[in-house]
Amino acid sequence: MTKTYQVEGMTCEHCAASVREEVGEIAGVTKVDVDVASGQVAVSGSDFTDAQVSAAVSEAGYSVKA
Repeated sequence: MTKTYQVEGMTCEHCAASVREEVGEIAGVTKVDVDVASGQVAVSGSDFTDAQVSAAVSEAGYSVKA
């Protein structure tokens, strides 16, 4: 499955790398695509929850827009 999240606060490739790294550590996540310009993060895999993604994005210093 692939889910897309709107993330606030990302402004550069370093931001994207931080989000990619944190979200990529979630068990079951196989791919993370980050588009800084649109603020969208597409997460692919199985057995991950919105709460896990939100927590990982928060750990990277950003927030998922509800």
